[in-house]
Amino acid sequence: MYSNKPFLFAVALWQNDFGILKRTWSYLTYRFVDSSNLKISAARLIIGIALLVLALVLSGKLSALLDRRIAKRTHIDAGLRYTIARLLRYLLTTIIILAVLKGAFELDLTSLAIVFTALSVGIGFGLQYIAADIASGFILLFERPVRVGDRITIGEDEGDVQSIKLRTTLIYTNDRIAIIVPNSRLVSQRVINWSYGDPRARIPIPISVAVNSDVNLVTETLLLAAKEVELVLTDPAPKVQFLKFGDYSLDFRLLVWTRHPSRHPQIKSDINYRIEKLFRERHIEIPYPTQEFLLRNVDDSAVRSALNAERRPAQDADPPANSVPGEKLPRDN
Repeated sequence: MYSNKPFLFAVALWQNDFGILKRTWSYLTYRFVDSSNLKISAARLIIGIALLVLALVLSGKLSALLDRRIAKRTHIDAGLRYTIARLLRYLLTTIIILAVLKGAFELDLTSLAIVFTALSVGIGFGLQYIAADIASGFILLFERPVRVGDRITIGEDEGDVQSIKLRTTLIYTNDRIAIIVPNSRLVSQRVINWSYGDPRARIPIPISVAVNSDVNLVTETLLLAAKEVELVLTDPAPKVQFLKFGDYSLDFRLLVWTRHPSRHPQIKSDINYRIEKLFRERHIEIPYPTQEFLLRNVDDSAVRSALNAERRPAQDADPPANSVPGEKLPRDN
C-alpha cells in the first residue's frame, strides 16, 4: 500500500516553526533585480539557464534532422544543405534566447536597443575584428562563394572545407591538418576555389628529355602514360605542349584534367610513375647537365710541368727530424 509519510513529512517541514522549505523557497524567489524592465531571482536564473540549455540542444537536433530529411528527399548539394541547417539553427537559437529572456526574466525586449548600443561602442573599441568575422560568416552562408566540401587554396594553405561556423571556417589539408581560418580572410582575400562552378581542374606536369630524343615518340609516350591513370578525364583529353629548347634538354608539358581536385598530388604521382616506366621501355633519356671542354693549341711542356709538380712533393719529403745525413740512428740494446 502506498505510504503518504514522505508527503506528511514535507508538509510538516513546511508548516513547522523552522520553515526550512519555506525559507529556502523565499530565498530562491527573492528578486535581487526588480525593475519594470527586468526581474531576476535565483529561481528564475536556474529555470532560465535550464530552459536555454535544453532549447539549444533541441535546436541542434532539429537542424540536424532537417538536414537529413532534405538530403533524403531532394537533390540539393551538401553545401546548400549545410547552409540551410546552419541558418535554421541560428534562427532557432535567437528565438529561444529572446523567449527565455521574456518568459523567465520578464525582460522588456524594447530595452535590447540599449544592449545593441553598448555592443556598437564595444565594437568601436576592439571588437571590430570579431564583428567582421561574424558578418563574413553570414556572407559565406548566403552568397556561398565557399561551400562545405569545396577544395580551396588561400595563401599557401590548400584543403577541403569541413565546416563554416559563425566566426571561423575549418579546413582540412591532405595531411589531415586542421586549419582554422577567420571568415573575414575568406571574404577579403584572394581565394582559389577548385570546386566552384565546373569541378574539372587541370593538372600541368612538366617533363624534360634529352636533346637527341624523338619529339613524336615523346608526345606519344606522355599521352599513353596519362591514359593509363584513373581519375584522368578523356574529355577534355590529355594534351602535350612542346615548350622550348633548353640548355641541356627539350622541355615538354603534359596537361590532364580531373574532377577530383583533392587528388591532385596522387594523380600527378601516378602519372610520373607511368612516364618513368615507359621512358625506360622506349629508351627515352632524362637529361642531366653536362659540360665539354675543348683544348686547342696546348703547350705540351706546360702539361708536363704540371704533372712533375704533382709528383715532386712525394720525392722531396723531409727526412725524419731525428735523423742526420751520414749518421746512424742509435740502436736499443
